[in-house]
Amino acid sequence: MNNTVELLGYYGSDEVIACSAWTSTSRELDAKKKQRIPKLINMLWTNGHETPFEKGNVHFLVNCDIASHIHLLKHRLSSLNAESARYKELKEDKYFIPDDWEAHWQTKLADFVQTGNVLYHQCIAELEPSLGRVRAKESARFFKTYNSQIQADITFNMRSFANFISLRKSEHAQKEIRELAAEMLKLVENIEDKPFKATFDAWRAKGTIV
Repeated sequence: MNNTVELLGYYGSDEVIACSAWTSTSRELDAKKKQRIPKLINMLWTNGHETPFEKGNVHFLVNCDIASHIHLLKHRLSSLNAESARYKELKEDKYFIPDDWEAHWQTKLADFVQTGNVLYHQCIAELEPSLGRVRAKESARFFKTYNSQIQADITFNMRSFANFISLRKSEHAQKEIRELAAEMLKLVENIEDKPFKATFDAWRAKGTIV
């Protein structure tokens, strides 16, 4: 099963970010001041005045392998909540197979994961009478592999989103998380009316993202 990303929603815009920065002087906007927003956004990001960018937020639903989920956890997220095998038995047994592997290794990994999933459910059933449901579930997770997939609800503010994209869309990042980051960026850039266009322009001008 492929990793997937869905943009659930967003809050804010270049205007909201600019107004946050202008709070120290005047937030009142007229047509002339609105025209200054792209220049202000660029100045803020170029000079490291990043706090106003925390006023914009993007919200995703991600289905990904556990290895990629760990990459996500290493960033300064606004919020992340994911499926937990500690609280429930993972019944779908979703897993990810790298598409750049040779076919015989894809088969070997699939067989290995399927064996682990059988043992996972068997372990829960057989340990529950002696250990209780909670401990049986949480310890049976040891049979789950790094390519097992879980669903995560993730929110970034635009400051943390820039950090995530700059590191995880990089050519040096692992392929799976790089593809997730690229899809997230594409989804936000393609929001109707381009609410964060000046922000993305500023990020690219400074080389934060490519």
